[in-house]
Amino acid sequence: MRGRSMGEITLKLKNILQRINELAEQRKSVSVPKLIAVSKTKPIEAIVELYKCGQYTFGENYVQELEEKANNEQIKRECPDIRWHYIGHLQRNKCNRIVKIPNLECIQTIDSIQLADSLNNACKNVQFSKPLNILLQINTSNEEQKSGIAPNECLTLYQHVKKNCELLNCLGLMTIGALDNVQSTNNQDFEILLKCRDNLCEQSSLSVNDVELSMGMSSDYEQAILAGSTMVRIGSSLFGGR
Repeated sequence: MRGRSMGEITLKLKNILQRINELAEQRKSVSVPKLIAVSKTKPIEAIVELYKCGQYTFGENYVQELEEKANNEQIKRECPDIRWHYIGHLQRNKCNRIVKIPNLECIQTIDSIQLADSLNNACKNVQFSKPLNILLQINTSNEEQKSGIAPNECLTLYQHVKKNCELLNCLGLMTIGALDNVQSTNNQDFEILLKCRDNLCEQSSLSVNDVELSMGMSSDYEQAILAGSTMVRIGSSLFGGR
């Protein structure tokens, strides 16, 4: 992925960021949604190229791949301020590994009290300057093959984290929408996540502006931003296919 391909990635980044800004203005957002560049299976050279263009936040789906990339000598040398978001399913037995990853900014896929407790315990073995950021993953589409808690369990998990997991900082909510809803005028997944956010704010005395919403990928990020997303996870539209 060199030469012309690298130039294409840079241009795609510019166009996507421009579109994100346009949509944020259209919805009169208080802030511009953050772009998470999903770099799973992508080469180190592509990550470095985007970093040099000002894209510092990247998302990975697999613990081992994230470990390898975060500890890569070229990444450490040329991307000192890179920020990693973990966006894949996290197994409890990998919590001790993931908390040791350099420049880990957020784990977006906390979906049970047991996982939150395991991650909190793992954090006790490392020296963090502040609590580890997390998002609660909500299964808004009610698909069995997808991870995430049911929408009606969102408040219980949030309250547990706030009360019992002092080394975790819950920033908000995340969902992976159903493919069937991508072209829908009113995306049901986004609507459900917004309702979860609103209920969480009402029951916990939070402002809606204090709750991050990670929703929207390459196929539906525009719709997600108009619905209220504060983070979009974009891979194929940025890097191309596998």
